[in-house]
Amino acid sequence: MSIAKGAVGTIVGETNPLAFKFIINKEVGRGTYIKAKADGREWALAQVEDIKRSNSAYSANQLNDAARNYDSREMMIAEARVIGVTSNGKLHLPTSPARPGDPVFIADEKLIKATLGLAKGDMYIGMLRGYDIRVELDANTLVQKHCSVLAKTGSGKSYTAAVILEELLERKVALLIIDPHGEYASMKESNKVGDFSKYKVKPRGYDATIYTPGEMAMNPRADRPFRFNGLNMSAREVVKMIPHESSSSGQLGLLYEAVSALRAETDAYTLEDIIEQVVRSNSKVKWNLVGQLESLLELGLFSGAETPVEELLRPGRAAVIDMTGILPELQAMIVSRLLTDVFEARKRRLVSPGMVVVEEAHNYIPERGTGNAASTSIVRTIAAEGRKFGLGLMIISQRPARVDKNVISQCNTQIIMRVTNPNDLKALSKGLEGMTGELEEEIKRLPAGVAMLVSNEIERPITVDIRPRKSRHGGVSTQIVIKEKPAAAGTRASRVTEKRAGAPPASPAGAKASRPGEKKASGLLKKVFGARKI
Repeated sequence: MSIAKGAVGTIVGETNPLAFKFIINKEVGRGTYIKAKADGREWALAQVEDIKRSNSAYSANQLNDAARNYDSREMMIAEARVIGVTSNGKLHLPTSPARPGDPVFIADEKLIKATLGLAKGDMYIGMLRGYDIRVELDANTLVQKHCSVLAKTGSGKSYTAAVILEELLERKVALLIIDPHGEYASMKESNKVGDFSKYKVKPRGYDATIYTPGEMAMNPRADRPFRFNGLNMSAREVVKMIPHESSSSGQLGLLYEAVSALRAETDAYTLEDIIEQVVRSNSKVKWNLVGQLESLLELGLFSGAETPVEELLRPGRAAVIDMTGILPELQAMIVSRLLTDVFEARKRRLVSPGMVVVEEAHNYIPERGTGNAASTSIVRTIAAEGRKFGLGLMIISQRPARVDKNVISQCNTQIIMRVTNPNDLKALSKGLEGMTGELEEEIKRLPAGVAMLVSNEIERPITVDIRPRKSRHGGVSTQIVIKEKPAAAGTRASRVTEKRAGAPPASPAGAKASRPGEKKASGLLKKVFGARKI
C-alpha cells in the first residue's frame, strides 16, 4: 500500500464519525492535532488521544521457542478523537466516518484555529501547548459569563489569573480585586523575569490602587485606607457585619431595639452610639454583642471618610482590597457589605461595568457542609444576575471541592491547572460539562504554568502554555530554609581579625529600624487581641 506524501499514518480498522485509528509511520505524539478527509470531501480536525506499540513477533509462545528466527514486526497505532469539520465558518461533526486506508496528516495552523474557535478572541493568554499558535479569549464573553481559575497550590493559578487581569486592564475593563494575601499589589510594577521574546510581550506596570480595611501601619503596600459609611447604619447593615453563628436571636433583637431607639432620639448616630445604647440595656446577653460591635469599631472600618463606591470601579484601573492583617471572619463580612454596595450601585448605573475578582474563593463562598461565610449570598447573586447588569465575576481557588458548586457552574470559562486531590477532581467532574476520565488524568499530570482551558466558546478543552506576566508576580512563596554559601578565604580571615581585635559583631542591616516598625505595626493586633505581655 502506497503512503501519500507528507502523511503521518494510514487509517485502519473500524471507524465511526467520532473516532478512528491509524497506523503511525512518522513521529506523532499524544495530543497532536491531525486531519483526515471527512465524508470524502472536507478536512476533519482530530486529536491523538492514545498511542499503543505492539510487536507480533514477540509473543509469549514465540519466546519459548529457542530455535525460532525472530522477525521484528513493530507497529504503532494511534487512537484519534474527531473534533469537527469547519464549513462556511461553522463547525459540525461529520455525518459519515473516515474511510479506512485514507492518509492522515498533521493539521495546519489555520484549520486548528478555525475548528477550535481560537480565531475570534482578542485576549492573549498564552500558546497552544506544542504549537506556535496564540490562544486568545473573547474579553466580553469572559467578563459577562464569568470565569474561574482552579488549581492546587504552586501550580500557578494566581499568576495565570493576573495574566487575564492584565489583558482586561489593557481593554479598559474596571476591576475590583478581593486579595486576602496582598499578592496583587505588584501589578503596579513591571516584570523582569520571563521569556518575553518567545511570547512576544513587553513588561509593563498597570494602574492599580491598593486599599486596606485595617490600619495603614499594618500594611505598607496600601495606598489608601478602605472605609465604610458608619453614619445612620440600619440594624440590617450592622447584622451583616457580625458573625451569625455567634449571634443569638436575643442579641439580634437587642440590636434592632437599640437602632430603633436611636432613630427616635436623633437624626444622626454612629456605631459608637449604637454600642452605648446596647450597653444601657438590662439584657443579660448584651456583652457578647457589645464585644462584636467593639471589634468592628476598633478595626477602624467606620472611622474617617467613606471610600466612594464609584472610586472602586473605574475603566482600565484595578482597585485591590488587600485583606492582610484582617481576621478571616471579618474578611467575609467586609466582602459581604462591599459587594452588596457595589452590586446595588451597578444596578442603578452609578458605577462603571466591570469585573469582581475573588481570590481564595473557598473562604468567601464555601460549599454547603464545608463552612459558612457572610459573603456567600451576595457572591451567588452576582454569579446568577451579574450578567444582566454588566458585573462579571472571576473566582480563584486551590480547593475546588470547597467552593460553592452553584457559583462554579455559572462560570462559562474554566481555567484548570494541576489538581491531584481526589475530592477536588470529583468536584470538577460535577461542575464541568464534558469532563471525562481522560481529562481527569490529564489534569493530574499538568506541569506548572500549563492550564487546561474549558469554555463554551472553544469546541474542546485545550492545554495552554501561559504567557509570562507583564507585571511583577507578587505571589512568590517565602523561602524558609536558606542554604549558606561557603565564605571566601578573605572574608573568613577578616572575621577572625575582627574577633581578635575585640571588635563588636556587626548588626544585621535594618536591625535598629525594626524596633519602631514592630511597635508601630502592632496597633491593630493590640486592638484585636489585647496588649501582649513580654
